[in-house]
Amino acid sequence: MSRRTSRPRGTAAPRITPASPCPCGLPAAYGECCGRFHSGGAAAPTCEALMRSRYAAFVVQDAAYLLRTWHPETRPPGVDFDPSMRWVGLEILETTEGSAFHSTGTVTFRAHYTDDGRPDSLHEKSRFVRHEGAWVYATAVFVD
Repeated sequence: MSRRTSRPRGTAAPRITPASPCPCGLPAAYGECCGRFHSGGAAAPTCEALMRSRYAAFVVQDAAYLLRTWHPETRPPGVDFDPSMRWVGLEILETTEGSAFHSTGTVTFRAHYTDDGRPDSLHEKSRFVRHEGAWVYATAVFVD
């Protein structure tokens, strides 16, 4: 996901513990799912896993992880979060390539959020590449 928003200082991320359901939508606890990628305990093995973990990083407001998993050629200088925005669900619509046997892949998804309580969604096709052996987010095309 490439959405960059601004956040005033002091705005807290939603409280998610290692035992909480993972925000990415898979039936696992956050600590066993995307949390292990966020902490650096493991690397996402596929571009879909990276996409899910990046979505979860937006939910928990982990800017360091988002920047670490962004290709250096397209990485912004920073990531800020809008305090009126809450990410509430992720739908993976299509993946192409992106496995351990590929060097590129795409993930088309719809990320649902509320903005000041109003529901909306972001429909995007993200492109991922391997950089120094790890999957990273490269670019995106907004579908809607």
